[in-house]
Amino acid sequence: MRMEAARILCICRQRISSLNRVVSSRLTLCSHLYAPNTRRTEQILRTGGYRPAWPSPAASPIARSAVYGGHGQVVYSSYIQNSGVSSRLLHHYPRDIRSIHTTRRLNVILPPHIWLLIKPLQKLFAIILGRSVRRWWKSLPENKRQLFKESVRRNKWKLLLGAGALGCVIIVFYFTNLEETPITGRSRLLVFRKEDYNLLTSLEYENLMEEFKDVLLPAEDGRYQLVQKIVDYLIACNRDLPEVSKMQWTVHVVDKPEVINAYVLPNGQVFVFTGMLQAVADVDQLAFILGHELAHAILEHTAEKASVSHFLDFLFLLSLVMIWAICPMDSLAIIGQWIQSRLREYLFLRPYSRTLEAEADKVGLELVAKACTDVRASSVFWKQMELVDTLGGQPRIPQWLSTHPSHENRAEHLDRLIPKAIQQRESCNCPALPAVDPRSVFELSMKHLLQKHGENKVITGAIKPLQVEDGVALTAAVREA
Repeated sequence: MRMEAARILCICRQRISSLNRVVSSRLTLCSHLYAPNTRRTEQILRTGGYRPAWPSPAASPIARSAVYGGHGQVVYSSYIQNSGVSSRLLHHYPRDIRSIHTTRRLNVILPPHIWLLIKPLQKLFAIILGRSVRRWWKSLPENKRQLFKESVRRNKWKLLLGAGALGCVIIVFYFTNLEETPITGRSRLLVFRKEDYNLLTSLEYENLMEEFKDVLLPAEDGRYQLVQKIVDYLIACNRDLPEVSKMQWTVHVVDKPEVINAYVLPNGQVFVFTGMLQAVADVDQLAFILGHELAHAILEHTAEKASVSHFLDFLFLLSLVMIWAICPMDSLAIIGQWIQSRLREYLFLRPYSRTLEAEADKVGLELVAKACTDVRASSVFWKQMELVDTLGGQPRIPQWLSTHPSHENRAEHLDRLIPKAIQQRESCNCPALPAVDPRSVFELSMKHLLQKHGENKVITGAIKPLQVEDGVALTAAVREA
């Protein structure tokens, strides 16, 4: 039964790959773009008569396997050499200029690396202050306690006025540091900026390069060239956005097949693990993942998360002092502090992180839509990840415990955004999408698989890429017994 399930899943991936071959073949550059008539080409470029075509695979089986599953160096090299996209043309495209409004940027009082040093000192100060208040209260005689309580009652309005003034200061600080997010227009608290993280980002980049120095793929490797070509293409099609054009983007591919991950540092350093290349079914899915990570850097999510975290730290300092002042014993105060930190994490930080992930999905989808990719492949990727977890018997973690939305919710969110992305794609003069939707192909194949083997059947074991009879490797990973 496990082998039969694997075979059916393999057939499903083969159908998706066949569909994407059709998609890619329809996005091939018109032959007149390569004509030596430079004047005609420039005229077409100015009038917006075309969009740079998404790289399409060559006719050879090796080139097709490069796009739809094969990850060998020779395979990717063949795909790159025969993709038919001139790097010179990637910088000439009709721009879809959009109005982006941002508020005036102010300088921060202290850079974030100083705040990172102050952060533990703040907590230590709050703990010492609260503990000192508790000891002072215990050392007071009963008559002095009564006098202190009467003094508090007499001056309660003054105390309330002071607390209200402090609250007003906090509110004024919050609203004076609100900024409109580029592209989405969402209001957010932004105390720090991307430029303020130059030192921390440089240190992180140096640590990553030292960690991965033995597993970084060279520029001659086909897998590196594929990622570089996709990133260059996405950037070329979105240079109308100032956040894209003013940043220097650099690609690094880490040869770790067991790691399915990709991320972009705030300074534009792109890191992609080869496990991600094996997890995607085609270049459209890979382009969406890269667009999602580029969106994090464009929207300055790192600085935004740090701003919100530091603001919450300041707000929770008073409650931390009260915990250590009210609790009769240090052990109870430690438990109270732990509960406070958990509430802060699960009620504020993690929901906020999920909001940023959803925003990066939305903006990433817009980026790839302007690059004329098949935006429908974005939700298929997360459905594939959900399927892999189901077949592997991975436990379902409630979304409220995670910093990321669940695979199922991300796919549903993208499905709601795809119609608008298709309209944006059409406004960029992109070729029409094929009539067959890859989401429908995937859903029908998965429905057949689950009906035949039951939803509770689990395939366990090591991850192994499936192979079809013609020898073309598929990247759908299943668990082999």
